[in-house]
Amino acid sequence: MNDLFNLLKGIAPTLATAVAGPLGGAAVSAIASRLGVGDSVEAVAKAIAGDPQAAQKIAELELEMTKVAADAMKNENNNITERWNADMASDSWLSKNIRPMSLIAIFVGYFLFAMMSAFGYNASESYVILLGNWGQLIMGAYFAGRTVEKLAEMRKK
Repeated sequence: MNDLFNLLKGIAPTLATAVAGPLGGAAVSAIASRLGVGDSVEAVAKAIAGDPQAAQKIAELELEMTKVAADAMKNENNNITERWNADMASDSWLSKNIRPMSLIAIFVGYFLFAMMSAFGYNASESYVILLGNWGQLIMGAYFAGRTVEKLAEMRKK
């Protein structure tokens, strides 16, 4: 596996990361299919080392995979935007305010844990970490997601 990873590092870093990650088997299968060899790590590594045009084939595969991932992200962002627009068009007060209320709830919870700690009461570390992760997720969706939408709108114009 290390041989294949080292071979791919210079040619296709994204595929190298995929091979080394949890989807390694799927990445090796995709590369093997492109090169026309067996689905084993050894067969793929041997094909890359023995074929001077393998680098070009792998670079093309990486480009295709990057385009597919970018399209998937674009579609997901469009779905989020549509969902948020539908929330804002709704007559429900809750659907219009759920994101800010969630963010406020996370801040209040985090503040309470901080105050508990300041006055000598121990909050379980796992709850504090969980609240921090939720806060990152909500802030990322709420602020960064909206910034990306605005940039995409500006780019279209």
